Amino acid sequence: MRTALKKDEKILIIIRQHWIKLALPILAWLMLAILLLMFLKPGTAFIIILITALYPGYEYINWKYNLWSVTNLRVVDESGFFTRFSKESPLDKINNVEYTQSLWGRIFGFGNVDIQTAAEMGETTYNLIHHPKLLKDTITHAQEEYKKTAIASQASQLAEAIARSTPLQAQSQQLVADELQKLFDLLQKGAITQDEYVIQKNKLMGK
Repeated sequence: MRTALKKDEKILIIIRQHWIKLALPILAWLMLAILLLMFLKPGTAFIIILITALYPGYEYINWKYNLWSVTNLRVVDESGFFTRFSKESPLDKINNVEYTQSLWGRIFGFGNVDIQTAAEMGETTYNLIHHPKLLKDTITHAQEEYKKTAIASQASQLAEAIARSTPLQAQSQQLVADELQKLFDLLQKGAITQDEYVIQKNKLMGK
């Protein structure tokens, strides 16, 4: 991955498109090479074969530099060697991740991954992904860990605030902390959604 990592950011997985993406260019080049050797003089044929080898070579470079990286903070979509493209989706902005596989996809291990993000970012479908389920599961697991880390950080900040407060302030803030813990327990049990948790948490925090 060429995108610079942020502080405390770790790469969890890097996935590219399936190797089948390269099958058509390579097969087309091989068939052309065979035909050239059959109907042209060897010297002329080899020159044309070498020149046309640029096509599968170009496709290989595109394949190598077209990748998806999942970190503990975001999903990064990179592509391009001669020209570069990079797009990132923060984990807290991803609403849903789905994958689909055809029969051939299940046999050879490729499929499509659909990532739905916040309204301003939209929905993106990535095709011919190698190990689509692994990509989907890695994003989902990273989201869960990200939420736990964010909640733990908030709890730590609240505890520090309580420790610095007067007894009356500390009592009030401790009540807030207890309610936040109850909300978190409900979230973990699936009794409330993430959106409901955020709304109730903001009310308790006075936001």
